[in-house]
Amino acid sequence: MSVKMRLTRKGSKKRPVYRVVVADSRAPRDGKYIDVVGFYDPKTNPKTIRFKEDLVKQHLGNGVIPSETVRMLLKKTGLV
Repeated sequence: MSVKMRLTRKGSKKRPVYRVVVADSRAPRDGKYIDVVGFYDPKTNPKTIRFKEDLVKQHLGNGVIPSETVRMLLKKTGLV
């Protein structure tokens, strides 16, 4: 089983808000997840990016693979 850190879409039509979750790679995008580790809102100025740092470090230490977008967000916040 491969576990990934990726985004799930929330919000209404044309107003996306994303959660950063840890999920099985076989699960659908907005489906079942293991843990919520962050929040991303691209519509605000500046963009809102929040992470639960202790959970992110714990999951990355356990071998969770972040998606390209999540990796970019982690670099912006200085967690990777």
